Amino acid sequence: MLSRVAESIYWINRYIERAENYSRLIDVNCQMSLDLPNSHLSQWSPIVHTTSDQKTFVERYGEFNRKNTIEFITFDLDNPNSILSCISRARENARTVREQISPELWEILNEFYLKLKYTKQEHFSYDEVQTFFKEVRQNCLLFHGCMDATISHDTEVWNFAMLGRLLERADKSTRILDMKYYILLPSINDIGTSIDLIQWIALLKATGSLGMFKKSYSKINPKAISEFIMLNEYFPRSILFCMKQIKQNLQGISPGGTNVLNLVDTTLAELKATNVELIFTTGLHEYLDNMQIKLNQIDGEINQNYFL
Repeated sequence: MLSRVAESIYWINRYIERAENYSRLIDVNCQMSLDLPNSHLSQWSPIVHTTSDQKTFVERYGEFNRKNTIEFITFDLDNPNSILSCISRARENARTVREQISPELWEILNEFYLKLKYTKQEHFSYDEVQTFFKEVRQNCLLFHGCMDATISHDTEVWNFAMLGRLLERADKSTRILDMKYYILLPSINDIGTSIDLIQWIALLKATGSLGMFKKSYSKINPKAISEFIMLNEYFPRSILFCMKQIKQNLQGISPGGTNVLNLVDTTLAELKATNVELIFTTGLHEYLDNMQIKLNQIDGEINQNYFL
């Protein structure tokens, strides 16, 4: 496979996964704001911090509020990480490699882009926000399902697609968890209160893990949630699960091994060797920050090994 084609496949899936995560994050924050007292209604800045675009946001919008945040993260084409930018770029990449993907996959992505392009926020009510972001998530999941059903799982197209999807998913899981623990909690006095509980439930919803978490744990608490999102072997959005699958996909591309596979092996071994008590002892924020650095290094090695 040409490196240009491999890179396009990789980024199509990173963009789709990113759009899905951001749509869920905004939707959950809208729902959470209804349950929180008035003093917490302005908690929109953590979402922008999660995308690492806070400096750009402040320069262009100034105030963190519902309307500005939704506009910036959803429709702003000058924001390269907005949902519309992600879907637009995914579609453009797909257009250049149409011969490598199924016709059904192209149709889904093209229709998704056109629907999103002609949607305007303007006077979104809370019900309309929920409906809109639910449709965004459904289109992203439709794309994932179509890829699973129409692309052979032993091809380089499949393996590069999964690398993009899983690396983006692991990155966003760390960022969303870090947002709650390090940024979102407004005061040490709120720990253990109903506000704290609402925010942890919102975090589970934002990572799409509330239902499966309840099947594994009887109580909602920070350590249990952190353990589930980071170290669960079977939940498809956990960091450990993503890293195991990334290793398999890399082996499918380069059976002989590469620098990036060695880096993934090291990260995977560290994840398997740790536990949530040790993570909290050393510091959850520090652990997640270090994990984000490693995920960025893996992305850099993938770029170096296959795309340049």
